[in-house]
Amino acid sequence: MQQRGQNGKSVWVLENATLIENKTGVPVIEGSLVDITQRKQSEEDLRQAHEDLRRAHEDLEARVRERTAELAKANEALRAEIAENARAAKEIERLRSQLELERDYLREEVKESQAFGEIIGSSPALRQVLSQIELVAPTEASVLILGESGVGKEAVARAIHERSPRSQQPLVKVNCGSIPRELFESEFFGHVKGAFTGALRDRAGRFELAHRGTLFLDEVSEIPLELQSKLLRVLQEGEFERVGDESTRRVNVRVIAATNRDLQNEVEAGRFRLDLFHRLAVFPLRVPPLRERREDIPILAAHFVQQICSRSNLPRPRLRQRDMEILQQYDWPGNVRELQNVIERAVILARGGALHFDLPVSSRAYVPEQAAQPEAPVQKQQVLTEEELRAQEYENLHRALEQTGGRISGPGGAAELLGIHPNTLAYRLKKLGIRYKP
Repeated sequence: MQQRGQNGKSVWVLENATLIENKTGVPVIEGSLVDITQRKQSEEDLRQAHEDLRRAHEDLEARVRERTAELAKANEALRAEIAENARAAKEIERLRSQLELERDYLREEVKESQAFGEIIGSSPALRQVLSQIELVAPTEASVLILGESGVGKEAVARAIHERSPRSQQPLVKVNCGSIPRELFESEFFGHVKGAFTGALRDRAGRFELAHRGTLFLDEVSEIPLELQSKLLRVLQEGEFERVGDESTRRVNVRVIAATNRDLQNEVEAGRFRLDLFHRLAVFPLRVPPLRERREDIPILAAHFVQQICSRSNLPRPRLRQRDMEILQQYDWPGNVRELQNVIERAVILARGGALHFDLPVSSRAYVPEQAAQPEAPVQKQQVLTEEELRAQEYENLHRALEQTGGRISGPGGAAELLGIHPNTLAYRLKKLGIRYKP
């Protein structure tokens, strides 16, 4: 119970009372008071601590419930974001696949329209050359490229090699006009150590380097007459010996030759073997001079301007219509090589300004067809339009499919009949909308 103490403050006391008998036998109560204020205070503090702890626990539970709700909302938002990302990833994959298809289509378009290596242009004369390249490239036939200096005979040889079954093997080039006469045999067939003065080690010739690939003999008319028989042997039998060696070696080489001379005149003059001429000219291919394909001059000029400016880090000048007319009126005796040199000189001097072409007076000035007055009428060959050419191609492909029962590949297929690769034929059929058996 609570009582007031001597100092006036309330205190808690514990009263103990005991009933006993005194000496006379009379029951009396004997008691005592114990101050328990400190204990009461401790109990109150403990009760208050428990109350504070209960309130803190309730507050913590409330915050846990609030945070759990927030996490649930965040988790839901995350799931929605993951789902959206999955949809976006699926859309990206769809767009990527579409872009890959478009890329492949564009690559085929570029390959079909202009990607003949370094051969640029779309004139009828050049298209005829490209058509011949497509025909002969998949075969093993020797090709003799004829044309003036600078027309791009090496580019034609490279295009044939890249479209041949040997495209993964090397294309080895030999400029026959730059080899000293006494070194021809060593250059072609190689030599062994000590075969002649200066032969300090064994050396493989160009034929060995071109094994399973293609050998391009530029300026083939410069090969000495006494070596031509050995060249004919390796072309016919695939056998040769290195200089100073007795062992016979075998090679598998396709030969593409080029010349700016009339080899038949060389044969008649006794400077070139007739049998070698026939061996090289299994498929003669004439590259037209630039004056016969003037429609390609603007395309070539723009290509050379871009190429030269990119290579030399020069500002790119603008090609005007007047510039094109000047270039197309010149006769270009040096052909594409001369055009490239003239463009490069003009770009360097222009420095981003107007182009000025330093052209000599041509010995064969170009006269437009309508202004020409021939002494006697000449029968002109019919010129087909692009639509007529496509119609002819459509009919030719249809005939090939009819004759082969619709098959495009394999022995007796349309590709074999047409002399082109099955993938090339399949692409053309798809482009023209012709159905076929896959």
